[in-house]
Amino acid sequence: RITLNPQLALYLFGTPGQQRFVPLWEELARGALGALVLIDTRRIDKADEVLSVLEERGVPYAVGINEFDGARSYPLEEVRDALDLAPNTPLVHLDARDRGACLRSLITLVEFLFHRLEFQQ
Repeated sequence: RITLNPQLALYLFGTPGQQRFVPLWEELARGALGALVLIDTRRIDKADEVLSVLEERGVPYAVGINEFDGARSYPLEEVRDALDLAPNTPLVHLDARDRGACLRSLITLVEFLFHRLEFQQ
């Protein structure tokens, strides 16, 4: 939990990527202002399920490519194409074990949400 002000806090939940956890994703998506979806490029096809849950519920999201030691790194545009992401969907590289990298990714998400809000007004 990161408290931004008395009325707003960011929560970072880790949920497994298996299909059986869809009800958990649906519950977390209820009332969410946005989501940061971490993907593993070694199992990129698993991202479709959670992205679909968010899109069906209209929850805006950013995508973080979780970099593991020894894992192959891909250019952002290749990952964007593989996930069929909209051009404005934030996409970042990070190591989920690094608190600073996670914080920067959450800041990217919050900035995206603020820009969407400004655009809607």
